[in-house]
Amino acid sequence: MTSRATTPSRRRAALITACAVIAAAGGTAATLSTPAGAAAPGCTVDYKVTNQWSTGFGAAVTVTNTGDAVNGWKLEWSYAGNQRVTQGWNADITQSGAAVTAKSLSYNGTLATGASAGFGFNASYSGSNALPATFKLNGVTCNAGPTDPTDPTDPPDPTDPPGGRVDNPYAGAKVYVNPEWSAKAAAEPGGSRIAGQPTGVWLDRTAAIAGANGSMGLRAHLDEALRQKGAGELVVQLVIYNLPGRDCAALASNGELGPTEIDKYKTQYIDPIAAILADPKYAGLRIVNTVEIDSLPNLVTNVTPRPTATPNCDTMKANGNYIKGVGYALNKLGALPGVYNYVDAGHHGWLGWDDNFGASAELFKQAATAEGSSLAKVHGFIVNTANYSALKEDHFTIDDSVNGTSVRQSKWVDWNRYTDELSYAQAMRAKLVSLGFDSGLGMLIDTSRNGWGGTARPTAPGARTSVDTYVDGGRYDRRIHLGNWCNQSGAGLGERPRSAPAAGIDAYVWMKPPGESDGSSKAIPNDEGKGFDRMCDPTYTGNPRNNNNMSGALANAPVSGHWFSAQFQELMKNAHPAL
Repeated sequence: MTSRATTPSRRRAALITACAVIAAAGGTAATLSTPAGAAAPGCTVDYKVTNQWSTGFGAAVTVTNTGDAVNGWKLEWSYAGNQRVTQGWNADITQSGAAVTAKSLSYNGTLATGASAGFGFNASYSGSNALPATFKLNGVTCNAGPTDPTDPTDPPDPTDPPGGRVDNPYAGAKVYVNPEWSAKAAAEPGGSRIAGQPTGVWLDRTAAIAGANGSMGLRAHLDEALRQKGAGELVVQLVIYNLPGRDCAALASNGELGPTEIDKYKTQYIDPIAAILADPKYAGLRIVNTVEIDSLPNLVTNVTPRPTATPNCDTMKANGNYIKGVGYALNKLGALPGVYNYVDAGHHGWLGWDDNFGASAELFKQAATAEGSSLAKVHGFIVNTANYSALKEDHFTIDDSVNGTSVRQSKWVDWNRYTDELSYAQAMRAKLVSLGFDSGLGMLIDTSRNGWGGTARPTAPGARTSVDTYVDGGRYDRRIHLGNWCNQSGAGLGERPRSAPAAGIDAYVWMKPPGESDGSSKAIPNDEGKGFDRMCDPTYTGNPRNNNNMSGALANAPVSGHWFSAQFQELMKNAHPAL
């Protein structure tokens, strides 16, 4: 694998889209000849350069069997130039010098007469990118000679499919509006003001892939995205959220898979998602995956010997299935063109302390290189997903002091290194780059519920009587404690989604759809594997994770992900910027 620094996504290179088909005279694909006395092999080979830039290209190859049935296949070709395959999918691709070999995998090796198998790859090159002249299938030489007149260095044709990753997928693109969320928002009084905003599509259980209880499945969303796309670029935001033993430190979003069911996660959840995203029909979409929120940080903060440790988090650290699951998802999904992986990196009120920050970054690197993945398959990170931390506190900084006492010593900051999500995201980005992630790493900040507007929003710093009056009087974030996370009272919509709002930030996003509950205020039976967490109970007096404060949660909330009208109305009322 090459680092992303050598790909167009990090160089902001203009993408050149080209299509080159290996074909015999008259426009048909090459046909295999049959040596005397052999079985009757035969095939057509379709080799397309799907996208090309100054230092590399992507290609798609389809082999169709026109002879006797084949049980296992091997396709071979050689390059005339210095092309080097760097990444492949749906075949075992190796290269020795100029010679390339693509072997079938366990699931696509059997080809009946007339059946096809396809695979793809990315490659680097310099100079010219000459097309392969000869193919061999299971040792039988194909007719030589590409006859398609397309020159892969020609300017792109407007009808060619877009290809390759760009530096910032949100730049110059529309973002998918989920029609199911939009309809719920529009049905609320005043909701039409924000019903057209883009939000994340949560794939929070296996059934969500096909569509559960009459809701849209992944294909339905992607088909609708194609309709919304039109002639421009469009981003679809997916939340990949179904790890075994999910949400080990809380109960409101426990998932369907037990702590040891990593194989189910791979084969019944990630693999079907990858198969859909690999459909050429959706090649023109930019797919942003936010990968497994609230997972990896738990392995730092909520394990023994921390006072916040839980038995479930100790189990997940011991069995390694969070690391394996995230690594597998990154590897499988990151191999697909047009897919951008952003890993969840918590928020400043979780990982901003010295003993959490560096350890979390190291853990992110471990997961990004697990299960065959690599740092190059991580396009960026997302912070504050489904949380409430203020985007930017304007009335105090981490370097301020009152009467000689640092802001870090205030009860609210409590020795944290950061006061808000923007400063945390930019610092975490710098730390990750220092550990070997690409220098062009992009960050997303979920601003769906961190506006903290309305009449209670401070307009000036607090009184300098003490460091606590100074911070508490001026802070926008009005939670009782930074550790409170469930359906927070007084919260408001934050900055509207937009691209490239600050240095190192790819976009502000609404990954958590406003109006969807974080968890139920009391135990509610359901078939979604979602439990009851006391942090969602407004009468709860807290635990070590919120320093034994009240939960600050709204009453009468439904189970997580279900529509919560009262919260939606409060979010609109307290929006900042105001609606």
